[in-house]
Order: sequence, then C-alpha cells, then structure tokens
Amino acid sequence: MLRTITKTATAAATALSLALALPAPAHAWGEKEQNLAALAAAGIVGTLLWKQYQQQNGAVPVGRAPVQNYPVYGAPTYQQPRYQQPRYQQPIYSQPGYSAPISSGVYSTPAARAFNSYSLTERRAIQSRLQRAGYYNGSIDGSFGPMTYRAVMAISRASTGADKLTTMGGAFEFYDTILNT
Repeated sequence: MLRTITKTATAAATALSLALALPAPAHAWGEKEQNLAALAAAGIVGTLLWKQYQQQNGAVPVGRAPVQNYPVYGAPTYQQPRYQQPRYQQPIYSQPGYSAPISSGVYSTPAARAFNSYSLTERRAIQSRLQRAGYYNGSIDGSFGPMTYRAVMAISRASTGADKLTTMGGAFEFYDTILNT
C-alpha cells in the first residue's frame, strides 16, 4: 500500500513540476515548440497514471508476460504434397459393333425383329405411313427405335390390338398390312 502511495505521489510531483517548469521559458519558444513540450508532458503523465491503474486493478505486473488462455498464432507451415505412383488399369476389350441398350428391351421384341428383317426401303415406307397416320414424329431413317416402337404399339392398339405384335407371325402380318395400304 505504501508503495502505491509513493508512486502516486511521485507521478503527481513529476506532472506538477513539468506543468510549472515548461511555461517559464516557453514565451521564448514558438507555438510548435510549446505544443511539443505539452504533448511530451501529457505523454509522460499519462503513462505513469496508466501503469498505476494497471497495477491497482490486478493487471499484469511490469516485466512479466501475460498469462492468459488465448490461442497462440503460429506462422503457417508448408507441407510437401504427397505424390502417389499412378496405377495402370488394363483396358477391357469389347467386340466392336452395335448392341442395343439392355434397359429398354424394345429391340428384342418380335415387333423389332420383324421390322429389322425388312429392307431399308420397306422400313422407311413403314415409318412414313406411320407418320402420315399421325402416330410417328421421328425422322424417316429406317431404324427401329423407341419412337418407332411407340408408334407401332399405338396404331396396333387402335386397329387390331397389341396382341398381334407379341409373335413374329403377327408382327409380319401387321407390317405387311401397313405396307400394302
């Protein structure tokens, strides 16, 4: 307690002596020099008062590092990338050629097999007649695809029934009827 009072008295005496001593020769100085002296005096007094305040309020004693649980910043470190040896995978050989998608199933139906047995000219004629009847909207290319399948099934349901297209003979009869009309 005595130590605190002594420091306070010393700080007050220093501030008072600076405040009284500076104006005496100050009339010989210019305005800039007077402002510099006032700033220096205020800085010294403020520093002394701030240190006293820190010590009274349980702040860190002068000369010791603060003990707090703040995260400590560490400079980022460079990590060398890890490279792996490339792996070679033997390509799988498959026989070239056309294979119908397994998921659709329209290519393996009797209607598709019968359609594909006709010549290209006859297949195009079937598609064009389906188009004129309003059942087919695709291109006239002579290949049996989902659009041709839908058109054939729709017209067979509307005319003779879809049962005919479940056999090869019924499918041939259906296509022959379309070609001869």
